[in-house]
Parts: sequence; structure tokens; C-alpha cells
Amino acid sequence: MNLEVIVESRVYKPRMRYFVYCRKSSEAEDRQVASIESQLTTLQRTFGDGSDIEIVRIYEEAFSAKAPGRAQFGEMLSQIERGAADGIIAWAPDRLARNSIDGGRIIYMLDCGVIRDLKFATYTFENNSQGKFMLQIMFGQSKYYSDALSDNVKRGNRTKIEKGWRPNKPPLGYLNDPVTRTIVKDPERFERIRQIFDLILSGGYSTRKIWEITKDEWDFRTPKRRQLGGRLIPLSYIHKILTNPFYAGILVWNGRTYPGAHEPVVSLEEFERVQSLLRRAEKPRPHTRSFAFTGMIRCGECGFLVTAEEQINRHGSHYTYYHCTKRRTDYRCRQPYISRIVLEAQIERFLHELTVSDRLHNWAVKHVSTNRAAAQQATDERKRTLQETLERTKVSLENLTSLRIRDFIGDDEFLRERRKLEADQLRLRQQLEESSQAVSAFEPLETLISFRNRAIEWFRDGDDGTKRLIFGIVGSNPVLRDKIVSIEAKKPFRLTLETVSLPQLRAVREDIRTLLVNRDPELLEIIQNIRKLETKFGIRSEDDRRRAA
Repeated sequence: MNLEVIVESRVYKPRMRYFVYCRKSSEAEDRQVASIESQLTTLQRTFGDGSDIEIVRIYEEAFSAKAPGRAQFGEMLSQIERGAADGIIAWAPDRLARNSIDGGRIIYMLDCGVIRDLKFATYTFENNSQGKFMLQIMFGQSKYYSDALSDNVKRGNRTKIEKGWRPNKPPLGYLNDPVTRTIVKDPERFERIRQIFDLILSGGYSTRKIWEITKDEWDFRTPKRRQLGGRLIPLSYIHKILTNPFYAGILVWNGRTYPGAHEPVVSLEEFERVQSLLRRAEKPRPHTRSFAFTGMIRCGECGFLVTAEEQINRHGSHYTYYHCTKRRTDYRCRQPYISRIVLEAQIERFLHELTVSDRLHNWAVKHVSTNRAAAQQATDERKRTLQETLERTKVSLENLTSLRIRDFIGDDEFLRERRKLEADQLRLRQQLEESSQAVSAFEPLETLISFRNRAIEWFRDGDDGTKRLIFGIVGSNPVLRDKIVSIEAKKPFRLTLETVSLPQLRAVREDIRTLLVNRDPELLEIIQNIRKLETKFGIRSEDDRRRAA
């Protein structure tokens, strides 16, 4: 009797709970894989009658396993971690993972005993060291197959693109020819696409009107496919058609442009004309009235931006007033209005503070010019010396290579000397670049000094755009409170020239050179805007600048 109990205990296997996982991707990696229904049928026939197997739940997923992130797969593993099941049943190991993260997670859960068993219809797995080792190989093989397939697809796409053929589905009006593997005209829709371009080229139809014609008169629909298509094209698709260069025989792929081998709907000239018409139609209407300083000044009480409005009195006179937008919902701003005349007078006073006497201005410009000429001469001489040294280094490197080729020196000596010469070349090139930048700060410094005295005159004579540009060049953090505007000078204009000395000028020049080397956006924008003003007022050369100064 005791022997029978022992024998019975040995043959008895406790029932284990399993999740069934079936996956099918619609991508090229799974073209030869059975459908989810076929996988499920095979798994039920293979494992459904097992007395030691209890199917807890079936997970079905149509998603690629090339990268982590499958929702059903992640939920299944989370349920196993909570103890809802002991193992997984799948058609093959590559149904579970084609990437290293998901495969590694399954192996780790097997190591920890969270997953107690795996069963496959096409592969026998044993939960031991050898079984897990073979499973890792299977996962790695699946990843290799997926990566190799991706490389082959990319290589094929590149070849096809270079021949002028679009690799995937063509846009509306074209079809893929499975025999020649090319793109041909859609006999039902190609001419309709041409008519859409003709309508926009006539200049008498908007995109909405064209869409209404395609919908109400033509009943123009997309091609009917297995699950999609056969629908009227939406309004947004009209714009997509008109802006797609494919219809002009141009193939755009990964940011590059290739000549297409397909038959174009329109010529490139017609396509460019269509783009011009679309830009003209979408161009916003100009504002009837603009103001010089809106959006540049903040209210000193609530912090919101200051705006402007124009008013007309009973005599027909126009007056412009600036005031807080007062858009703060939790606070009532009580700041008063200020007239444009008063505001501009305060800005003029600020610009006047930046100006200097003619004597000091001429002295500063003269010393900057003198120092620039001397620096340019020294720089040219240094660049010539560095260039000669660099040429000698190149010759030395060629001679060293020749010695190695003729076997006069060994590998170790050759590599050691070549590293030294290459390091010398790098150092010399850096010094050449630094020498080129040595005098780069003189011209901006002279421009900034001269602009200080020209700004107030340009401000008085300029239009709203000129005044806005000048105010943006010199002013920083303007705040309006109690009809008084407080303005900080931007960094390049904070130097007080009334007490300036030659060492101070040189220090400022070094500061500007540092900002130029570091591509300081504020300084670059200031110089660019000053150049715009100089062009506007007829100053185009260094001689013009000196005469204006």
C-alpha cells in the first residue's frame, strides 16, 4: 500500500496555469507566419487536452515585436508577476520577442521563478540552464532575422529610389504595378488629379471650391482596398495633393530629392506656379494700423504687455495712446494712458544719454581705427608665419611617410613622429583661426560707437519701423509705470564714453571679441539691425560710416 502511494505521487503532475499568446505583425517580417487564428487552432490542438495544463486567458496582438512597447505582451507579463499564471504558451519563441529587452525580460523572469514554464508548438523548451541558453539563442536568432530583413529592405529601397521609383504606396492618381514593380497611372484618377491642378492654375477657384467640385460633381473617391478606401477625399487632402512634388515628377525621400521615373501630372513650372498661388491665397491680410512699440514694453504694475490704440477727436485729429492690455483676470490694473508724443520724448532722452561729445566720439573712433590697422598688420604677419610653419609641417609629414615606405624607420618610430606632426598641424590651424578672429571685434566696436550718435537723429526722422528697430537695438527690459518708461541699456551700450580711457576701450573690444567668438545672439542681432539701418539711410561702406560719424 505504501509503495502504491509512492508510485502514484511520482506520476502525478499538478496542473499549471498558462496564458496563451498569439501575435501576428502586418509588416514584412511576418509574411510567412501563420495568422492569429491558425496559431490559436494549432495551440489548442497541441496543448488543449493536457491534463496538467489550465488555460487562464488568451492574449491576441497584431503588433511588431522588433521594439519593446506591446500593450498586450506587457499586460500579460504584469499578470504573471502578480501570480495570475505560471507560464506562457506560444506558437514559437519569435512570437514572444524579436528584441533584446523583451527577450531578456523573459529570461530574467525564468531565472527568478516568476515564469515557471514556456511551451511552444514548434519548439520544445525545458526550464533548466541548457533550455534557457537555447532560448536565448532563439531570441537572438529572431532579432538577427529582423535586423537583417530591415537592412535588406532599406538597401532595396535605396536602389529603387536611385532608379526613380517610390518604394511604398504611391499617392492618389498612381498605382503600384506588381509585374514590373514600378508605378503607373491610375486610369480612373490620374486625369482627375490633372483637372484639380488645372482648376487651381486658372486662378478662379479656391481649394474649398475645388473640394466641393470633387465631392458634389465628380464623386471623387479613394481606391477601395481590403479594409480602407472608397471614401470621398477630405478638404485637407486637396491641399496635400497641390503641394506634393511627386505630381511634378520629383521624388522626396528622407529629406533628399530625386528625379522620379514615373509620368508626372504637371510640369515643374506649373507646380511652382501652383505653390505661388497657394502662398498668395494663404498670405495674411496686412493690418490697417501698426504701432511702433507694441509688445516691447511691460506694465510696471501688473507685468502685462503694453499695447496702443488710435483715437480721433471731434475735429478729426488722430492721437495714439499706449496703455497696459489689462488682461489680468485676478487683478485690476490702474495704470493711466500715455500719449505717443510723451513716450517717444522719453525714449529720445534715453538715446541722448548714450550720445557723446564730438571730441570724445572722434577720439574713440580714431583710436579704434588706429588699433585696428596695427592689429591687422600684426595679424597678417603672424598668419604668414603660421602658414609657412604649417606648410613645413606638411612637408615633414610627407617625408616621414616616405621614410616608412622605404623601410628606413620602424612602425613605432613612424607612429610616434606622425602623432607629433599631426598634433603640431592641429595646433597651427587653431592658431591661424584665432589670428583671423583677432581683429574681428574692431569693426563692430566702431559700428557701436558711431551708432550711439546717429541713433537719436535716425529716431526723429524715421518711421514707426525705424523707431521700433532703434528702440530694440539699445533698450532692454523697458517698463512703463505712472506714465514714465524705465529703460536699461543693452550690454554693448553700457560703456560711458565721457570717462573712457584707452585701456577701457581695449577691454571693451576684448569683451566684444569674446561675444563674437561665442556667437552671442544678442550682439549678432544688434550688429545685423544696425546694418539694416545703415543701408536704409544710405551708409554702405567703411568710408560712408566714417563720413557719417
